[in-house]
Amino acid sequence: MKIRPATLADVPALHGLVAELANYVDALPEFTASLAAYETDFREGFFHALVAEVDGKVVGMALYVFMYSTWKGRMLYLEDFVLQPGYRRQGLGQKLWDALLEEGRRKGCKLLKWQIIDTNTEALKFYAAQQATIENNWLNGKLFL
Repeated sequence: MKIRPATLADVPALHGLVAELANYVDALPEFTASLAAYETDFREGFFHALVAEVDGKVVGMALYVFMYSTWKGRMLYLEDFVLQPGYRRQGLGQKLWDALLEEGRRKGCKLLKWQIIDTNTEALKFYAAQQATIENNWLNGKLFL
């Protein structure tokens, strides 16, 4: 098991993991970002990722961006945290999580935030085990451009 920063060569695996997640939460039709867009955006530094690798194969990822909290300062925003089902409950997800926290600390971040769909009970259990606060008083807003 190895956790490392993603490279451009990993982008197809990242895209594939997001497709798996979208399928898992019954939202595959909503996953419209192309592989080409992922590659361009990765090259331009629009997002970063850590990958979990087993025997040279990417089996998990934490895809994140740096943001700014006007209340706390530097912030890490976790866009997606995915581990293929066959690799869960082996400590790999925890190693990936710990590496993400270390990356945030290394960059001086004061806060890690993310969203989670309420039907993803496995992820909710994982985050509860991390002592995470799951907010229910802040509503998400979005506007498609």
